[in-house]
Amino acid sequence: MLPRAGRATALRPTRQATEASIGRYWSRLTKGSATDADRRAIADPETVARAADYSANIENMIGTVKLPVGIAGPLRINGLHAEGDYHIPLATSEAALVASYARGAHVASKAGGVSTAVLYEGVLRSPAFTFDTLLEAGTFIDWVVTHAETLKQAAEATTSHGILISLEPMIDNNVAFLLCRYTTGDAAGQNMVTLATHALCEAIATNCPVPIKRWYIEGNFSGDKKASSLGTITGRGRKVSAAVTLPETLIAAALHTSMDEMLDYARVANLGALLSGQLGAQAHYANGLAAFYIATGQDAACVAESAVGFTRMERRPDGLFCSVTMPNILVGSVGGGTSLPSQTAGLNVLGLRGAGHGAALAEVTAALCLCGEISIVAAMAAGHFTRAHHRLARQR
Repeated sequence: MLPRAGRATALRPTRQATEASIGRYWSRLTKGSATDADRRAIADPETVARAADYSANIENMIGTVKLPVGIAGPLRINGLHAEGDYHIPLATSEAALVASYARGAHVASKAGGVSTAVLYEGVLRSPAFTFDTLLEAGTFIDWVVTHAETLKQAAEATTSHGILISLEPMIDNNVAFLLCRYTTGDAAGQNMVTLATHALCEAIATNCPVPIKRWYIEGNFSGDKKASSLGTITGRGRKVSAAVTLPETLIAAALHTSMDEMLDYARVANLGALLSGQLGAQAHYANGLAAFYIATGQDAACVAESAVGFTRMERRPDGLFCSVTMPNILVGSVGGGTSLPSQTAGLNVLGLRGAGHGAALAEVTAALCLCGEISIVAAMAAGHFTRAHHRLARQR
């Protein structure tokens, strides 16, 4: 059934979600193509009763969408911040995904667990300033560098957790970018760095003697929600590395292939990444990231940049060394969607809800992606990939 033609009254934006506001929206929707069954599926009684819990995260709320959540693990992690056995919730509609990550987690744990470390931290925002001439842009940068400490104070006055760790200028003729790099505590920090940078830009606009034509809070240089060369090299969020060495006997028994077969496929896959111009070289980080981000209340759009990184597999005397290095992991154990009911439960399953767990959550994220790489490379090497998807996805 097609929506009815004609001009409809514009929706009035609603920030505060209530049973009454949800009811008003559905009264309108069921006059069109939506049905009462659609209403019951999205605006179920429990969601409507807890509508206020969602108000900080949504406008014009009409309910919630339910995704099945599977569990992978326990995954043993021996990290700088994450240490122990973790059950990892994954929200997805893609059959075979959880099974693949669970298989990788089983093998990695049997091998003694995944070693992880946060190597670097820094969330970026890159305001842009336009001038009439290159000379003005250069003079502006000179002034900013001279007054960096004052600008740092203006930015940090907006937050009790964010710290401006560097202010890096970049000029393209009459346009100047400032790459503002922050640590953000246990939060992913996207909103935090936006507010801090806005205060920094206002301090510049008020005090800088160079006439600024326009300034923009984000000049599209930071790599926010995009795969970029900048993010690949310098990182945005937390840069994390994870590794495990798989004995040959374990590869044969649990993955039903061999070290040589996995290395043969890995060489071909790396060549494919090189020839196609990928940023990084990896098999499918995005699968695990999207499912994990949704289950734990992260910004799912950040998968676009978080899914950049490098997978390595090498022969070692004690087995197959497997590692991932991911420079753009953007996760938080507080803030954003982490306080939503289901996502709170997901973080509780992990044991990583609340303050003090941001770095551990990033290490779990990288370890999860490593498990996915091990499983899919083994499946490709053994020729099992299609059969597994046919059995788990097509013959349900």
